[in-house]
Amino acid sequence: MATPMTADGSLDVDGGVRLAEHLVDAGCDGLVLHGTTGESPTTTPREKDVLLRAVLEAVGERAHVLSGAGSNDTAASVEAARAAQDSGAHGLLVVTPYYSKPPQAGLLAHFRAVAGSTDLPVMVYDIPGRTGVPVGVDTLRALAEHPRVVAVKDSRNDLFAASQVMATTDLAWYSGEDALNLAHLAAGAAGVVSVVGHAAAGAYRTMVDAVDAGDLPTARAVHTRLLPVVDAIMNRTQGAASASAVAQLLGATSHRTVRLPLVALDDDEHELLRAALTEAGLL
Repeated sequence: MATPMTADGSLDVDGGVRLAEHLVDAGCDGLVLHGTTGESPTTTPREKDVLLRAVLEAVGERAHVLSGAGSNDTAASVEAARAAQDSGAHGLLVVTPYYSKPPQAGLLAHFRAVAGSTDLPVMVYDIPGRTGVPVGVDTLRALAEHPRVVAVKDSRNDLFAASQVMATTDLAWYSGEDALNLAHLAAGAAGVVSVVGHAAAGAYRTMVDAVDAGDLPTARAVHTRLLPVVDAIMNRTQGAASASAVAQLLGATSHRTVRLPLVALDDDEHELLRAALTEAGLL
């Protein structure tokens, strides 16, 4: 979920509650706060706590609410995980340590340390395009033995590796790349952790349900219908900025403000986004 901001860049808690309610009403059975789409690098621990508590109060009885707790500092990640548990989060999203490019032994120790620091279930977030290093298949198999490592958000875009892990562990697999949502679901993924879901939560709910029911033609029709929307949100500019603009277009928030080093969509980009959503019947 994007983190709504006011026009001056301060946290918009009311907008966050409206956005969370909109997403759950549209078909999301879970929300991830304070991931990269939620601008976690530029929001403070206090802001994270305030928004998490507000969203939990608003939709916590209708949806699982996870909080991002990853960084490239294991001690800081442990602290963030404990803070999220204190705030009432239902689970944690923990990204691969970025920039440091640790070896697989370091990744294994990092995720185990964070998972062992609270009683919350953990979703490992594998996105080597941002972090510089993938979580290896054998590392994921070892992590699957930890009682609180229960899921993976896969933005690695390696469908064969994903299938290997799904075939040999009980980890719940979630597509973290909207262009590959259908492919991951068809291979056995449990669901999606989506940026495009800001605009298409209901459509993705239909896709997930169709795959579960063995109705591939319906799932493929949703996939095809959303191709221009995926392109507009993910490929024209930065995803978090696009998600904030989508939230404004849908009337869930009042502004499309993001914090530097991100910049909000300009008017031309905004109109292109509006046109794509309108063409897909989402506006």
